[in-house]
Amino acid sequence: MLTRSTRLFFLLILAGVLVACGRKKDEATPIATPSLKLSRTEASIGSPIEMTYRFVMAPNAPALTEDYTVFVHVLDSDREQLWGDDHQPPTPAREWKPGSTIEYTRTMFVPRVPYVGDAQIEVGLYSKKTGGRVPLGGENTGDRAIRVGSLAIRLAADSYFVVFRNGWYDAEVTDSSSGNGWQWSKKQGNLSFRNPKRDTLLMIQLDQPAMAFSGPQQVEVRAGQAVVDSFPLAAGRPELRRISLPPEKLGTGENVDLSIVVDKTFVPASIPQLKSLDSRELGVRVFHVFVEPKQ
Repeated sequence: MLTRSTRLFFLLILAGVLVACGRKKDEATPIATPSLKLSRTEASIGSPIEMTYRFVMAPNAPALTEDYTVFVHVLDSDREQLWGDDHQPPTPAREWKPGSTIEYTRTMFVPRVPYVGDAQIEVGLYSKKTGGRVPLGGENTGDRAIRVGSLAIRLAADSYFVVFRNGWYDAEVTDSSSGNGWQWSKKQGNLSFRNPKRDTLLMIQLDQPAMAFSGPQQVEVRAGQAVVDSFPLAAGRPELRRISLPPEKLGTGENVDLSIVVDKTFVPASIPQLKSLDSRELGVRVFHVFVEPKQ
């Protein structure tokens, strides 16, 4: 007679066999092989990671007939998706040539997900028209998703946590596939964080999604009364600003008071083409503010 543990063992083996038999092998020839290089393999919630993507086209790859989208899925230990970063590569897919290598870097912030531990990263290419995925080389985990790396997610390092003070509307959350959210500013949105009192990198990711103006907004970032960054922000063109702050710009106080100021605001409800009932006076949409003291 089989013991309970032995029966359980055979049941697990049988389940694995059934799953393997039910998984249809992809017979299509891969057109490219993707890989990924991370600036760090361990990151705390809220921190940025430089993601360098590389696609090596097969020498006999057929011409691509549309600009495929790159999907990026970050999965937990149970293979549940934590967040994603679907995007269009800087070089449109229709311009990828047989035997060529396409490489580019994007910055991804670890969103505030309820998870710490090891995560897997998978990428692929798909058509926005049909939803169909392109066959790729590498470690295929199923449905033409290629495992390209892993990431250890840690608790947020909040010693330099940025506080959104006055001048902001309530936080909003986008769809769960990306895991990201944002806050709209008013004409001036005020922030603060503990003073590192040494050279510091300030990163701000923001955009203006509404075609509300005839030209770009002018945005200033101020530390106290000093303007530390100034730039035009065009509608529909996200910006990631990297601002170097020397100690003299941070001041001598225990906290740094920061502000994001725009030259013009808009009310969505007052712009007919937006077809919105939103009566708020909006400045810019801010996704991430991250403070990183230099070593």
